[in-house]
Amino acid sequence: MFSNRDSLPIGQGQPVTSRLPSLLRVLATLVVAALLVGACGGEYPQSSIDPKTDFAETIHHLYRLVFIWSMVILGLVWAVLAYVLVRFRERPGGARPRQTHGNLRMEIAWTIGPALIVVAIAVPTIHAVFTTQQGDPEGAMVVDVIGHQFWWEFRYPDTDVVTANELHLPVGRPVSLRIHSADVIHSFWVPMLGGKRDANPLVVRPEGDPPKYNWLHFTVREPGEYMGQCAEFCGSSHSLMGMRVIAESPGEFEAWLDDWRTSAPTEEPSPTAQELPAGLDSALVEQGREIFHSQTCVACHSIQGTNAQGQVAPNLTLLGRRTTIAAGWLDNSVEDLQRWIHAPRDVKPGALMPGVGEEGGNWPATGLTDEQVRAVAQYLFSLR
Repeated sequence: MFSNRDSLPIGQGQPVTSRLPSLLRVLATLVVAALLVGACGGEYPQSSIDPKTDFAETIHHLYRLVFIWSMVILGLVWAVLAYVLVRFRERPGGARPRQTHGNLRMEIAWTIGPALIVVAIAVPTIHAVFTTQQGDPEGAMVVDVIGHQFWWEFRYPDTDVVTANELHLPVGRPVSLRIHSADVIHSFWVPMLGGKRDANPLVVRPEGDPPKYNWLHFTVREPGEYMGQCAEFCGSSHSLMGMRVIAESPGEFEAWLDDWRTSAPTEEPSPTAQELPAGLDSALVEQGREIFHSQTCVACHSIQGTNAQGQVAPNLTLLGRRTTIAAGWLDNSVEDLQRWIHAPRDVKPGALMPGVGEEGGNWPATGLTDEQVRAVAQYLFSLR
């Protein structure tokens, strides 16, 4: 044993009072750092604490409850710790404190107290689980959500509408998302609309048994654009598998449905007879249309009212109206469309679409020239 305090290693055996100033400086630094980090807050496109649906509000209410309990417990622990550090600190010349072992009252208190806190958290948690797992709300609009590597497909069963990566929903109407996957496990998550739901591949079930889907039920309360993301690792471009939910008034939503149905008649008119977006060349658009519909593109993609009726790649109807391409990774512009058509895997590793000089999805390279790529990009951008 050490015979005197001076022989102890540096930092040991020093009175707590001599270390209090440094402890206070550390505490003050942490408080200032926390305030500075808090000041960095702002509006984030995938915030989970800015609910826009009844479902998200239920989750947010539970989050607030757990957060409050956590802060209360943290405050009590810090208060007791501060009291112990000050009240029982070592003092120069002080007598050795009375030694105790065990305290029945304290042991009962810190057993019953946490148990009551767990109950206080468990009851609203169970209520939230049952609330969010109820069946289809009356009059709900059902939308099929299908995860693919690495994009999202949205089908409206009551109509012929099939779109990709941008989900249109009406404000104020209950919605039921019927979720599954076409390949591996994905996870649908739009933080402002609610919690995550896994998109699982459909498995073979006994004859007569319906397929098993995951469901998400909610009602959007505010119009806006809400960003989402695949939340289950699904391959090399998992992080690039985004989506956008466009919530609009019922009238705007119905107008979008009508536009989708009537956007492309059976016989496409010549681009020279259409009102093209600024910057598009009608001759190039017509050339791009001919190239697209004569290539293997039509085996995978669909465009309403044309011979393109593929089912394994994103539906391109009204593509020119979308804000992004490549599942939210690129802006929707002629330039980015050219970049995507030329070399998809340079943008999104693991993409199954073939490029100009690379095969993909069991299809050979397209071999298109730069001029042909530009023509196809202009045609696709004209689809609106």
